[in-house]
Amino acid sequence: MMTPEKILYETEVTATGGRDGKAASADGLLSVSLSLPKSLGGPGGEGTNPEQLFAAGYAACFLGAVKLVARTRKVVPSAEPSVTARVAMGPVPVGYALAVELKVSLPGIDRPTAEAVVAGAHERCPYSNATRGNIDVKLTVI
Repeated sequence: MMTPEKILYETEVTATGGRDGKAASADGLLSVSLSLPKSLGGPGGEGTNPEQLFAAGYAACFLGAVKLVARTRKVVPSAEPSVTARVAMGPVPVGYALAVELKVSLPGIDRPTAEAVVAGAHERCPYSNATRGNIDVKLTVI
């Protein structure tokens, strides 16, 4: 298990009502309604869900790591890079589990270099470190 030697940032979010409730950060910058998707037996609705929030966080964090690794290796994309996170949830013998695919676009970068940058980002990203060995994460350079 990895524990930070020094805390650089900390946040706090409180959820109420479960998957059909709300989540809000202590600083007031995040406030979202939650809705259980129809595919999970819920009513659907206009709210987001934990899987979407996880996908957004992982994609943004991983993109930051991609940009860091690209900069340190002096790799300059021809356009803004992007990361799309696909998060899937399904049953396992006891409970449910997640699986993730990260689709990374590094325009103008040859595939071997892009794959090396993505591999380096996967070593550094806090979300990757948190999920490593716990859920399947597939890395795809597009």
